[in-house]
Amino acid sequence: MDIDRLRHSTAHVMAAAVCRLYDGVKLDIGPATDDGFYYDFDLPVRIAPEDFPKIEAEMARIVGQNAPFERVVMSRGEAEKTLSGAGQTYKLDRLSDIPAGEEISFYRCGDFADMCRGPHVASTGDIRAFKLVSVAGSYFRGRETNPMLQRIYGIVAATQKELDAHLERIEEARRRDHRKLGKELDLFSIHESVGPGLVHWHPKAARMRVLVEDFWRREHFRSGYELLFTPHIGRANLWQTSGHLDFYRDSMYSSMDIDGDDYFIKPMNCPFHIQVYQTQKRSYRELPLRWAELGTVYRYEKSGVLHGLLRVRGFTQDDAHIICTPEQIFDEIKSVLAFCLRMFRAFGFSEFRAYLATRPAKAVGEESRWDEASRSLEAALKSEQVEYEVDPGGGAFYGPKIDIKVRDVLGREWQMSTIQFDFNVPERFGLVYVGEDGREHRPYMVHRALLGSLERFFGILIEHYGGAFPLWLAPEQVRVLPVTEKQLDYALKVESALRGRDIRATTDKRSEKLGAKIRSAQLDKVPFMAIVGQKEEASGAVSVRGRSEGDMGARPVDAFAEMLVAGSVPGAAESGNRPT
Repeated sequence: MDIDRLRHSTAHVMAAAVCRLYDGVKLDIGPATDDGFYYDFDLPVRIAPEDFPKIEAEMARIVGQNAPFERVVMSRGEAEKTLSGAGQTYKLDRLSDIPAGEEISFYRCGDFADMCRGPHVASTGDIRAFKLVSVAGSYFRGRETNPMLQRIYGIVAATQKELDAHLERIEEARRRDHRKLGKELDLFSIHESVGPGLVHWHPKAARMRVLVEDFWRREHFRSGYELLFTPHIGRANLWQTSGHLDFYRDSMYSSMDIDGDDYFIKPMNCPFHIQVYQTQKRSYRELPLRWAELGTVYRYEKSGVLHGLLRVRGFTQDDAHIICTPEQIFDEIKSVLAFCLRMFRAFGFSEFRAYLATRPAKAVGEESRWDEASRSLEAALKSEQVEYEVDPGGGAFYGPKIDIKVRDVLGREWQMSTIQFDFNVPERFGLVYVGEDGREHRPYMVHRALLGSLERFFGILIEHYGGAFPLWLAPEQVRVLPVTEKQLDYALKVESALRGRDIRATTDKRSEKLGAKIRSAQLDKVPFMAIVGQKEEASGAVSVRGRSEGDMGARPVDAFAEMLVAGSVPGAAESGNRPT
């Protein structure tokens, strides 16, 4: 059975149940989603999770009636009369989206009918295992000036066994929620007094960010990139030339007047990189130029879509631009693809999928160049043997692109890297290089991000590892635990010795019992504990306890440090060593 059809049909059954249980229900939309379904309602009462069993029971009754889904086609006038008579104002508004001459269909099951394109399962009896999981607010058509509706989410599966497995994955995702773990592990915070979508990195997360950035810089230098640092604001005419004011202004923060000139906070780094390119005459012998920047940018996002670290208004993008000759473009894209996959594997991801996004309706550049660029991207994907799907019309306004998604331990897909052709910027800024023939030529330009934004990538890492980060990334690698206060001085010496080897170690100085200290280290997901009592102090050793391995026996301090540095502690492969 088609899963999307099953999900959408279950959304209709949920809507039918809600209409039976409550008076004055106004309907909006009820689509299938990647992992279930939802329906948006305008209701005279506030729905809470405590109401779900009542709605589910009514849904079960509708399913038990095995009512067929019947398709009814209406003229526009008939549809308007039907919806108006039922007081379905939101559906009337949606009716205006259907182009003139296109068929208008309703689907009826039992006493419930809904304007819908379909398709659906044959009857309600085909729906066997479902569960309502959450409710949230949602603005009509996603606009904050419109009424707030109630969105009820649910999941459905072909069998109860599959549903139970899905529910367990949802529960595991809740346990791994980066917002929950971020607070428990003291990693980051977002403050209304400062502004929504603006992240504060706490010391532990800041340490991890430094580790990620250092690794990122090293790998870029090894791959032939140079780094740039550019300003946070730029004159309005710069953004006018780049096209951002025409195509992207709604996502840019409003202008400020400086010395009589309008300035905008940068949403992207690319126009600044262009300025660097234009500081001198360029020869084909210099190309390709690969310039990368960890540039902090600001983009407006509606408050309703902000979500922890995953959707923010200020973030640091691991941005890069490749400027090359047309003859070099295929090899450059191949190289970027290989670089992407290498980076993901270093952070513990092994499953990838690519999406080739082609020309959208609103685009710049000749169609023939779009076709040529899309063929180059597709050839590179095939050459690197990367599994991909085509996303028709999903390209940026300035060129086609490859988006790469990774799959985490729960099987969820996250978009990470993007590789984007750009016809717009080279043309608008008049970029040229002197070719072998002594004449000026237009270079090709590729926008490229590997990790996306550091904020979002960090949120994904938290959920992927459930906060139990691999050894090379853990902000605190070792916690030294003195058995009594008598061993505190020795514990501090052990900490100092480990720090001297660049091992991130701390000491639990509290006057708590050892069991309480061990529990705290476990809750903080520290990879290793070094327990020091009278016996360990006398022998210059530590008793090692692993986050998942438990008691690992006593070891001399130097030997323990050496094994940590070398990554040879038992279980270190599982904990994850720093990539080299």
